Amino acid sequence: MAYVFESVPADRGLIDVDDPREVHWWSKQFGCNEAQLRGAVARVGTSAAKVEQLLDGKDIVTV
Repeated sequence: MAYVFESVPADRGLIDVDDPREVHWWSKQFGCNEAQLRGAVARVGTSAAKVEQLLDGKDIVTV
């Protein structure tokens, strides 16, 4: 039986929408589709924390 290892993003604090493997990984992590992920990144930037907050329907916390 072959094992398939998912590649984890090098920087788990940022989302690189230009890397298809990261888009797939983040979409799976957040339980969304690619279009939703890209829309969230376009709205709040590449911060994984902010994207997660937006996708969860929570207020965006600025630091």
